[in-house]
Amino acid sequence: MTILILCTTFNSLTQAVYVRLKDMGYQVQVLYAVDIKKIPDFTFDLILAPFLKTYLPETIWKNYPTFIFHPGPRGDRGPNGVEHGLEHTQWGGVWLKANETYDGGDIYAEVAFSVRDTYKASLYRQEITKAAVSGLEQLFANIANDRSVPQLMQPLHERFTQEKRQIDWLHDTIDTILKKIYQADSFPGVRDEILGVPCYLFGGWREEKFKGKPKEILAKRDGAICLGTVDGAVWISHLKEPGGFKLPATYVLKERLKGVKEDRLPLLFDKSYATFYETSVEMRDEVAYLCFNFHNGAMSTAQCIRLKYAVEYLRERCKVLVLVGGMDFFSNGIHLNILEDSQKQGEDGWANINAMNDLIRSILFSDEIVTVASLARNAGAGGVFLALACDFVVAREGVVLNPHYKTLGLAGSEYHTYTLPKRVGEEKAHELLEACLPISAIEAQKIGMVDAVFEDEVYYEKLHEFALEKYDDDFIWEKQEFLEENAEKIEVFKEEEIRIMHPQFWEPESLFHRLRKEFVYKTCLGSTPERFFKTY
Repeated sequence: MTILILCTTFNSLTQAVYVRLKDMGYQVQVLYAVDIKKIPDFTFDLILAPFLKTYLPETIWKNYPTFIFHPGPRGDRGPNGVEHGLEHTQWGGVWLKANETYDGGDIYAEVAFSVRDTYKASLYRQEITKAAVSGLEQLFANIANDRSVPQLMQPLHERFTQEKRQIDWLHDTIDTILKKIYQADSFPGVRDEILGVPCYLFGGWREEKFKGKPKEILAKRDGAICLGTVDGAVWISHLKEPGGFKLPATYVLKERLKGVKEDRLPLLFDKSYATFYETSVEMRDEVAYLCFNFHNGAMSTAQCIRLKYAVEYLRERCKVLVLVGGMDFFSNGIHLNILEDSQKQGEDGWANINAMNDLIRSILFSDEIVTVASLARNAGAGGVFLALACDFVVAREGVVLNPHYKTLGLAGSEYHTYTLPKRVGEEKAHELLEACLPISAIEAQKIGMVDAVFEDEVYYEKLHEFALEKYDDDFIWEKQEFLEENAEKIEVFKEEEIRIMHPQFWEPESLFHRLRKEFVYKTCLGSTPERFFKTY
């Protein structure tokens, strides 16, 4: 069967559906909604719309079997389904057949789940995406058997407006403030004004120790700011000015924060109290689990340097080091938003990629321990190759990987010309880098990029068993001998990568600068990208 994915953009949920369909053996085509008039040019059996923000014309749903994913349970209708889900303890997602009524078609698959105490984007990336993907088999079985249930035609729920989200700093408690931020994170944010700067707030964190007047800025840390509330304080990690793009809060407020104390935490925070932090470690049976929860998986120069220090510190204190990544991403490589904000984009981009390479070198040459990458969350670009720097790579079922750079006009570094062919061979490495398409954890294991894939429900216990099994004196001796013999050769790979990337950062007319700007400002594409129509 051939399936046409119709989407507004190829977002994370759409990618998860795409790779799952490929794993199930279907032929899959992709078309952006902006090209909806081209549908008659395609040959397919049905249309799936995992993420569609535009209304389907009658000429489509009447002539082609079309199924839309809605991020809400049966009976939920209308926009902002994810935000409404955060107000419940139980929620779900449905695949429904498109018709003339908004979210009114018959339901062919429904998946329920419990709602965590989390923010909008996290619920979408995890539970809602899992519901969309796990509902596919049910969807196809019910299509084959012409089996469905009617939608419950409840009233369309209201839109979440900025008026509903507005923070009343003189009265709202920490819980209320965080709830409002969670319901708008990562889009559109909560509209506010900080130190005279109109902006949208993102990344809310509870603070246990600081207290101050409502909205008073009490401290800053690693780009975040701490503001007083009526009952304590909260951290805000990111801000976005109207018409701008999301940045760490201190990058937006800049000199207005003069005199505000930088409150530092230890390199690896022990999580002994509630506060904003990015790096932490958990020790278990001489296995160190290094967590780095960087916003959207983007890693700035400073964050790369801190993580390198953490690796160097921990490798003296463990036998196995597991790179865990963050709550919603493992890593997505260098920090494009900070580079776009920079007045010295070439210099700062160069510093960022070199800091990333220094981090990866510290992992590659950790010759007295075993290193394991835990891909429990998605990874892209340099983040994938950060994982491949480890001795072993483990992934959670359902994870999506994007092992490529070219969609941003970069050739890439992170030692990828060494680590990727070493695992998958030169031909497959070239194909992955050129195709610029996502692959599933299951496909990654088949081609040798990943060593093991574990089911979601047992992932962390299986990961720990895997880590314990891999430490072996013979392995360490062989690793040390190999690195001693090949250190210079490995460095040559990186030096050649950097040589190719140099003009991509430094030349003002570099394609990278244009594509990065379009990415950061979320410029809508005028057509479906050509890469979806190529074959490899």
